[in-house]
Amino acid sequence: MFGWEFPPFNSGGLGTACYGLVRGLSVHQVQVTLVLPFVHEDMQVSFARLLSTNEMATIAIKSINTLLSAYMTQQEYYAQLMKKPGHLRAIYGSNLFEEVERYSKQAEILSVQEDFDLIHCHDWMTFRAGMAAKAITGRPLIVHVHATEFDRSGGQGINKYVYDLERAGMEAADAIIAVSGFTKQKIVQHYGIASQKIMVVHNAVEHDVPYPLEEYTSFAKKHKIVLFLGRVTLQKGPDYFLQAAKKVLEQEPDTKFIIAGSGDMYGKMVEMAASLGLGDCVLFTGFLRGEDIQRAYTMADVYVMPSVSEPFGITPLEAMKHKTPVIISKQSGVSEIVHHCLKVDFWDVDVLAAKIIAVLRYPPLHQTLRDEGHKEVKKRTWEDAAAKCLDVYGRVLH
Repeated sequence: MFGWEFPPFNSGGLGTACYGLVRGLSVHQVQVTLVLPFVHEDMQVSFARLLSTNEMATIAIKSINTLLSAYMTQQEYYAQLMKKPGHLRAIYGSNLFEEVERYSKQAEILSVQEDFDLIHCHDWMTFRAGMAAKAITGRPLIVHVHATEFDRSGGQGINKYVYDLERAGMEAADAIIAVSGFTKQKIVQHYGIASQKIMVVHNAVEHDVPYPLEEYTSFAKKHKIVLFLGRVTLQKGPDYFLQAAKKVLEQEPDTKFIIAGSGDMYGKMVEMAASLGLGDCVLFTGFLRGEDIQRAYTMADVYVMPSVSEPFGITPLEAMKHKTPVIISKQSGVSEIVHHCLKVDFWDVDVLAAKIIAVLRYPPLHQTLRDEGHKEVKKRTWEDAAAKCLDVYGRVLH
């Protein structure tokens, strides 16, 4: 399995999904070798072998020495490259796409060293490596699509290199796993892939981690809290969140809004909050991990995911697990499987604001969403998602 990130060193939902799926597969007695750009000692787990491709002489841990990370843009890659001393820069690709090519070449070497039945790739950065491993070994290839270039760009300014690589990977694959029907439809529409080649496996949420104690700070006791938690990018709709916040504050002036996350729109959103006069009402926390994420969910009176184009969206499940009412955009894969939440069109900030106000004002609505949502999310397990992946494995192996 070729992946790009793994907890605790992950910057988004792809790493969370990769962790849950690998653990779920282990419950079904599947032996997984997960190949990552790097492996840190804090990543060690009992249910999989973690290989990183920069130390290929070792057996337990191998790693490809690469600057790549999930969700990376051309500009972010170049910034990382410039941090390296001049004499070391020649080791890496001169841009993001050259680095993807370099990674795939080293992955070819690793694929010869390992013994496996099939290849499972996560998103476009791994597709080249997966195609190379398939060409060398003849093993079946499955590509797992967590997002497409149309999701990441919001349909504006599609990167042709990424699009072409996504399509090449999908065409080369023996089967495609999409995280939602929403994503499957995009693959058929934009990439010309036959629908029968695509199987939908919805994501789930981890339940074997302790829930945080319901401890509220003095800040949370004094104010109603509305939470946005995710990458601060065009795809996630943080600008619509701020527009709705302004409308909510006109009727509920004691409400506070939290934007937890980082991304290429972070600076722009800070400026937008100031221009809308929301400086005292919006808290930007930056990227959160571990207990800080749990604390944010627990403090919040309502969690909002106003994504413009969301292939799935694990964060609403995490919020429901923490007994936090949820409002999500209809333009999301997770909306296909959750029912005890409120749903809106991402662009309709008037309706979004009205639903936020309703959850804050009416205790029966808040309590129903909290309790029923918590019950519902308990049924979403990675073991079940892994079982569906096993069905896909069976199709390509027989």
